[in-house]
Amino acid sequence: MCGFCGFFGTQEEKETILRSMMDTIVHRGPDNEGLYIDDHIALGFRRLSIIGLEDGNQPIHNESGDLTLMFNGEIYNFEVLRDELIALGHVFRTGTDSEVVLHGYEEYGPDILEKLRGMFAFVIWNHKEKSLFGARDFFGIKPLYYTQINGNFLFGSEIKSFLPHPDFVKELNVDALESYLSFQYSSLPETFFKGVFRLPPAHFFFYKKGNLEIHRYWEPVFSPEEHSLEEWVDQIDEVMQDSIETHKVSDVEVGSFLSSGVDSSYVAACFGGDKTFTVGFDYHQYNEIEYAKALSEKVGMKNYSKVISKEEFWEVLPTVQYHMDEPLADPAAVALYFVSQLASEHVKVVLSGEGADELFGGYNIYREPMDLQKYTALPKWMRKFVGKLASRLPFDVKGKNFLIRGSKTIEERFIGNAFMFSVKERKALLRVQSSAPTPQAITRPFYRKVQGADDVTKMQYVDIHTWMAGDILLKADRMSMAHSLELRVPFLDKEVCELATKIPTRFRVNRENTKFAMRQAAMDHLPKEVADKKKLGFPVPIRVWLREDAYYNKVKDAFFSETAQTFFHQGPLLRLLEEHRAGHKDHSRKIWTVYMFLVWYEQYFE
Repeated sequence: MCGFCGFFGTQEEKETILRSMMDTIVHRGPDNEGLYIDDHIALGFRRLSIIGLEDGNQPIHNESGDLTLMFNGEIYNFEVLRDELIALGHVFRTGTDSEVVLHGYEEYGPDILEKLRGMFAFVIWNHKEKSLFGARDFFGIKPLYYTQINGNFLFGSEIKSFLPHPDFVKELNVDALESYLSFQYSSLPETFFKGVFRLPPAHFFFYKKGNLEIHRYWEPVFSPEEHSLEEWVDQIDEVMQDSIETHKVSDVEVGSFLSSGVDSSYVAACFGGDKTFTVGFDYHQYNEIEYAKALSEKVGMKNYSKVISKEEFWEVLPTVQYHMDEPLADPAAVALYFVSQLASEHVKVVLSGEGADELFGGYNIYREPMDLQKYTALPKWMRKFVGKLASRLPFDVKGKNFLIRGSKTIEERFIGNAFMFSVKERKALLRVQSSAPTPQAITRPFYRKVQGADDVTKMQYVDIHTWMAGDILLKADRMSMAHSLELRVPFLDKEVCELATKIPTRFRVNRENTKFAMRQAAMDHLPKEVADKKKLGFPVPIRVWLREDAYYNKVKDAFFSETAQTFFHQGPLLRLLEEHRAGHKDHSRKIWTVYMFLVWYEQYFE
């Protein structure tokens, strides 16, 4: 795992600028650094040594010197591809997976992307054509950002690497802020920094003579096939065992994260390593450490654990938001920060369970179409009428939310796993003017791609393309790399995805459970009560803390700050805080969404 940055342009003192940019991402690669500079381009690289410990430094060149690569990630099938390329006449100087990507591009061009199995973001400079090729992996596990300023083209693994460039001017993208208030993460192609964009997952770009072209090279397709449950269970376990084994390829020790959920438990029980890592909080319902220790002992591993104090949690928030690059209001990011810190004291690589919910149907919200089935069978006009009447009822009337949500189509009501503020609420909250699209406008293109599918499949497809990349994988990359730790996700493998998208909906989500077939596969390796355990996410007690004087006052002070008064109306903010503290409503996630923006803004703009 590594990080890179660079720029086109005719800047003087390129090396000084480049080194300053590289210094901002030293956490991504503390083991080594490398630079390449010519009249047209400057390339900077920070390395975390995982494969090819002695000969894996970058940037790396092909035999003729025509191509230069900077690569972040891991290619798990690199040895097979290497043999294939050697047979075609390519000469390798190293034993790294990075060089395989370089020679693969030299041989196949962009088609090499379809042959790769792994996680990656990389750029390749073509010296003869004076062009840059860049690509990001299938699911968006590894990040890649870019911006064009004054004839310069900047690119890198993290936005913060752009800040030292003399032509880069920080400007807040207010559209991103308004959209964030609904999603809890940055959901637009343009980031919170005006003019800075993220390359979408499964896309590549060509940049030449000031022109940028972006193309998609892969996408998941749900095409269910009919087999018995037993056959699906066997196939799931087979492909997962292969993926877990493949993701262990490394020249350094590999560990595994472990919570009480089936996803990380399945991976940890099967990976055959020596160490697992767990964190929890000093509240019974928010602590999974005892479970993790018991499972680790059962499968012959040592569990390392840490109880996060509330003081530690709140103190580290500015650091967490700094590493995120953009504000993220998922409280689990902080827990991930601490478990990554713990793991980094013992290993350089960990396996984790991200992606299982999106591919196999694990979120509890995916059962909503079944819960609403009888109601949604009524004529649409009738449901709309009932929903309008229900919206006028007092907030605490039982069944109100059911009637309102059931009056809407899946496209109207589901924008992903987090829905903080409605358009009406965020407009009332914001003091600044914005032209942000509605949440439904953002998700509409994805719904169109699966318009003939059932509602559960539609929800999964939307989450794969929005929530997973924007929240789940963002925090996984940033919190692990904050501690120079490589995090690998065996569920997010092309082979696993190909199988998961063939499983009929009834074996993904049914009235008995979510991730139904996958849980059955896990039962051969886990206690039944773990395999059947209801999806919880990573429980963090912010709801409790926000009712305590110390943290209520901390957030209240932030809501009265100059920054808050610049962007928000104080009245709605304080109502949220007071109603939550009094126990009238649980506004903790909405409060947290605003507060995390304020913490982030302080890091980058104050």
